[in-house]
Amino acid sequence: MSRATGEGPAATAAALTVLEPGPLATIQDRGRAGQAALGVPRSGACDRRSYELANRLVGNAPGAAAIEVTFGGLALRAEAEVVVAVTGAPCPDAPLNAPSTLRAGDVLRLGAPRSGLRTYVAVRGGIGVEPVLGSRATDLLSGLGPAPLTAGDVLPVGCEHGPMPGVDLAAVADPVAGDLVVRVIPGPRQDWFAPGALLGRRYAVSSNSNRIGVRLEGTPLERIREGELPSEGMTLGALQMPPSGLPVLFLADHPVTGGYPVIAYVARADLDACAQLRPGQSLRFTS
Repeated sequence: MSRATGEGPAATAAALTVLEPGPLATIQDRGRAGQAALGVPRSGACDRRSYELANRLVGNAPGAAAIEVTFGGLALRAEAEVVVAVTGAPCPDAPLNAPSTLRAGDVLRLGAPRSGLRTYVAVRGGIGVEPVLGSRATDLLSGLGPAPLTAGDVLPVGCEHGPMPGVDLAAVADPVAGDLVVRVIPGPRQDWFAPGALLGRRYAVSSNSNRIGVRLEGTPLERIREGELPSEGMTLGALQMPPSGLPVLFLADHPVTGGYPVIAYVARADLDACAQLRPGQSLRFTS
């Protein structure tokens, strides 16, 4: 399926054809900021640090659309010469954290990453699909934006770029593969639980996790206060406590509102690392 750009002939001179999408590959940018009051979620890249780095490495304008790949498996064919950068979860045989050139007919393949979960592929000029409500991001919860990629999709390359940065390789550490320690700040409903109840506990990431949230498995937390809440505004990084007593950490596609108590928020500096958590990986919270 071809995805039109609306940017004119200059923007569609180059394209990438999806040969294999892997488990999940979506188009992402910075998302739809500032529209929550209208019921529009933000969405956007889960690991924003890796997404931004990929765009910088190819000289793209801030906010250019890139591809977010979940657990590898993506294969792309260049239909004309393009410059790409791959960041985030390190996949075998893919040049990581460095710009590289694909000539017409070349294929970029991403194997399963050795650590982390999400890999980002930026192309110089950005992915030129049509924006929806000011963003090209795919939102899996609301259904806004382009559909997840499928084999045969032709992705036009835009022209949103400046000069190349002159960087051969960005020295960036791989995502944490073992026990991840995450800092939190108190949430508005911390008093529904015993003081410090969340801190120091070890949780495991559930296989039911997705772009909406990281679901955690372990010993449930007991409430010290019962009752129901009216729906409240939700934000990226909120740790919501459903009746199961097991936290859900909201990621990019989280709902705008929710009715379960929020015990804490993950510190903004640690959110990108949380976006790289894979099923079975362990997680502990600290103040």
